[in-house]
Amino acid sequence: MTGTAPFIVSASGIRGVVGSTMTPEVSARYGAAFGRYLVQVGATDDLETYVIVGRDSRTSGELLSAAAAAGLRAAGVSVRDAGIAPTPTLLLAVRDDVSAVGGLVLTASHNPIEWNGLKLASGSGMFVSPEAGLAIQELFEAVPELADWSRLGCGDTLDGVAEHHIERILSLPLLDVDSIRDRAPVVALDCVHGAGGAVMPELLRRLGCRVEGIGLATDGVFPRDPEPIPANLGELRRLVQASGAEIGMAVDPDGDRLALVDGAGEPVGEDWTLALAAEYVLERRKGAVVTNLSSSQSIEQAAVRAGVPFHRAPVGEARVAERMIATEAVIGGEGNGGVMLPELNLTRDAAVAAALVLALLATRETTLADLLAPRDRYHMVKRKVGRGELDPEDIYRRMRAVISEGAEENTEDGLRLTWPEAQEWLHVRPSGTEPILRIIAEAPGLERAEELVRMASRSMSA
Repeated sequence: MTGTAPFIVSASGIRGVVGSTMTPEVSARYGAAFGRYLVQVGATDDLETYVIVGRDSRTSGELLSAAAAAGLRAAGVSVRDAGIAPTPTLLLAVRDDVSAVGGLVLTASHNPIEWNGLKLASGSGMFVSPEAGLAIQELFEAVPELADWSRLGCGDTLDGVAEHHIERILSLPLLDVDSIRDRAPVVALDCVHGAGGAVMPELLRRLGCRVEGIGLATDGVFPRDPEPIPANLGELRRLVQASGAEIGMAVDPDGDRLALVDGAGEPVGEDWTLALAAEYVLERRKGAVVTNLSSSQSIEQAAVRAGVPFHRAPVGEARVAERMIATEAVIGGEGNGGVMLPELNLTRDAAVAAALVLALLATRETTLADLLAPRDRYHMVKRKVGRGELDPEDIYRRMRAVISEGAEENTEDGLRLTWPEAQEWLHVRPSGTEPILRIIAEAPGLERAEELVRMASRSMSA
């Protein structure tokens, strides 16, 4: 690829800077690679099949989505365009549509506004496996073969995916909708002008909530850094305090991550989203819990309290989904606020996460702050380091030499060192979405978590 801006090609999709490394030509070629792959594996042998294409609200989305759809059709695969919708909404549409053999989502998730990317799903409504992703990547890099004039795919629209998502959540047998409606909580909501605005406000209203919202328009003009981390939630915190909301909720641009703010306007940390959702589900369904190697111990504690198995998987939705299937997990996800409920779909879903958290508070007749007050709270510190010419394996060797004494090692995804008795861990891994190395540490004390991150950083420059 040309251009000096970042461009990431991985088994989970592609991502780049619009107008530089992410262009209509790139989008069309990747769409064609996905289409060619589906033709090769026989997914499109039935002429009535199609791929559902959708996008988050980024201003570049419509253009790049049209290009990706053109690439699919040029490879001989028909397309149904669902327009702007959260990623989990689109993947649920794929899962529940017997004619859908895949999904293609235009999104750069939490990345800044200048980014966009493409994610691919199989007909099961799950992101494609790493093996399939690598095969598609090879087709993309080799320039995929296209269909002739007689085998081009057709194009059409697909309406109603947001309503379908809302109805499916409301009809979940384990969700105590009446308890939420009886409580009628005031919820402050920040959708950061992303695709979450197409689902979240209406879902909350139909759960009986009074919604005080900011950033609900789906115009893609993000007023702040769109990642829903505490540093970016100042306006939501003020809205909670001004409106008297019981809880604040923030989603990322494609609506698969949910961050929580308590009634005092204090962010509680994204990992608590999955921990609380798991707590609610495990009261009603006994089974394993799965999360990734970079997620908080608070999630593990929910499984321990319920007396169920707990498993960690490499970072990435597809990897977590694979482990959930293998362990027959009843809930899982990632500690960035991504909840995966297999009863609905095996993808991160902010909307179902919001419903589960509200149901927990309603059935317990408590507030978020009061629920968390007696819980063990850990401090997590995260740092990004430009990857440049750094060799991750060399970094891991240095870390083992200076940090790893007494630690348990996991090398499934980078290097994770755990000191169980001290309730501390450190994880260093290459990012799959940015050209960086991620350093994440967690400990009961903030100073210790910061020290672990500093030790890892020093090993990179030694």
